[in-house]
Amino acid sequence: MKASAFSYARATSVANALELLAAHGDKAKVLSGGQSLMPAMNLRLISPELIVDIGELAELRGIAVKDDVLTIGALTRHVDLQRSREIATLAPLLADAIAYVAHPAIRNRGTIGGSLAHADPASELPACMMALGATIVVRGSGGERRIAAQQFFTGIYQTALTVHELVVAVELPILRKDSAHFFHEFARRRGDYAIVGLAAQAELSGDRLADLRLGYFAIGDRPLLAGAAGKLVNVVVTSEVLAEASAALRAELNPHEDQQASAAMRLHLANVLLTRCVSSLLGRPDLDPGGAA
Repeated sequence: MKASAFSYARATSVANALELLAAHGDKAKVLSGGQSLMPAMNLRLISPELIVDIGELAELRGIAVKDDVLTIGALTRHVDLQRSREIATLAPLLADAIAYVAHPAIRNRGTIGGSLAHADPASELPACMMALGATIVVRGSGGERRIAAQQFFTGIYQTALTVHELVVAVELPILRKDSAHFFHEFARRRGDYAIVGLAAQAELSGDRLADLRLGYFAIGDRPLLAGAAGKLVNVVVTSEVLAEASAALRAELNPHEDQQASAAMRLHLANVLLTRCVSSLLGRPDLDPGGAA
């Protein structure tokens, strides 16, 4: 299929893009990398009257570190994140996750801002933002807003963005030296949509977890920051403690069912990921008797 007819405008600046969005409202869609927008248009899932192309706005690209904050421009491509020394050093969770995003052709064009604004519940990056305690910076005609990642994603393909706003950057706090991370997803094939996945960021204190953020994805209509993590913080983790955390996780999850997996299967895999995550973070293979099986 092909997209229905639409008009096209290439924005010359962020201000120009915002002017176009203000004039056309929900009849306009923003084009950055196009790796989600164009397939949706070709399938006629959406039919905007105007495409506002922001792909040439250099001011929205790049990675910078200042005042203990890692800032990533919204048009920074997945491949740029994958190759960045700053990301590898200061946000290694994100570096690991990018390798799971679709395929090289998609990563060469797709952007971090586009991924977050699209808000696919099976996407890796929204869950990473929640695990990393990110702030999403958006700009509209009234100025900038900074939205905590946990409040940014509001439903399936829905965010706190208004139709007159753009994602312009992501801000990540610089991690402490005693931090650790975990990332894994289950998919039928590498590059396919995840059946369920987990992005986790932790702080370690000796043999304990001083802090833990568990960002699940492909488990509901939006990424989930699991409250069950609290059961594992500032305690000696035993198999009994881990079982309590697993029970708490099951109680808070409400997984969906689709052609890929049943709700029961997703719930089981979410608990498998929890066990593997804690075992990996603490270097405790005894907590995961199933290993990589």
